[in-house]
Amino acid sequence: MSRIINIIVKDLRVPTSDTLQGSDPFHKKPNYSCVLTRIKTDDGLLGLSVNFSAGAGNDWLAYGVRDLSRLILGRELEEFIGDPISFYRLLIDHHQLRWLADGVARMAIGSILNALWDLWAKTENKSLWKLLVDLPPERIVHSIDWRYLRDALTPEEALDRLKNARSKRTAQKKHVIQKGVKAYSTAGWLGLTDQEILKTIEDVRAQGLDCFKMKVGGGIDFDRKRMAFLRESIGDEALLMTDANQIWGVDEAIEYMKRLSEFSPYWIEEPTARDDVFGYKRIADGLRPFEIGVAAGEQVPSPVIFKRYFTQHMMHSQHNVLR
Repeated sequence: MSRIINIIVKDLRVPTSDTLQGSDPFHKKPNYSCVLTRIKTDDGLLGLSVNFSAGAGNDWLAYGVRDLSRLILGRELEEFIGDPISFYRLLIDHHQLRWLADGVARMAIGSILNALWDLWAKTENKSLWKLLVDLPPERIVHSIDWRYLRDALTPEEALDRLKNARSKRTAQKKHVIQKGVKAYSTAGWLGLTDQEILKTIEDVRAQGLDCFKMKVGGGIDFDRKRMAFLRESIGDEALLMTDANQIWGVDEAIEYMKRLSEFSPYWIEEPTARDDVFGYKRIADGLRPFEIGVAAGEQVPSPVIFKRYFTQHMMHSQHNVLR
């Protein structure tokens, strides 16, 4: 048996605002930061999780993780492995803390839960992705809280889908091990010069990446000029995504992206407020004739809002498992 004996929380910050790395129309001078959570057991295992912020408020998140830690200190890790949902509900359904709803509270809960999942993986001497791939479909379904989701997808339907997908598992696992997961680089931070962006493109291309993203929303003339530069730099075959970090209203997003359509953006990420499901539907419908997708999820604060997005069938999903 492994008992949880300590939870160490560290507030880590990097002064990225000095070089404007990470800058976009909303977050003009972010200091990329994170809360590092380490859960220690009495037999020497250490579960880790990292939760990201843009600087200010990182201490709020760290405080939340420390405060929630008291609910699981002294518990056996095997309790979590046997019934992950019992720990999820212990944290998410606290009779007083649940009043805080989504946001920092859910991020703090995500920090603890992810560290617990990391601990579980380490009991089997696996990386977390490998643990999830190897789990039987029944265990995965048993690890999900279905009470607010079953109207869109039942546990039985999920189980059937997972079982049907298992025939592809060996080939997919081999692909991940040999080639990794498809990834992109945000080369076009708003505060960088064209030469700094070009160097980033050259560096990540040397690592095998051929997908790039640019921040938009700083002004249509500026964005058109920069998109032309990026498209010329990466070529017509490479994917070019855009990200507005929720800067626009719904109609503004549609009209703005129409004026960038000639540069063939693969998607526009977070064009408007993160939880405006109907707004995203309108944007997706408005941009479909221009073959521009819509991506969202980075700041979606709950699985219920994700459910709404999925049932509308209108976005590239970007899960943030830390929320």
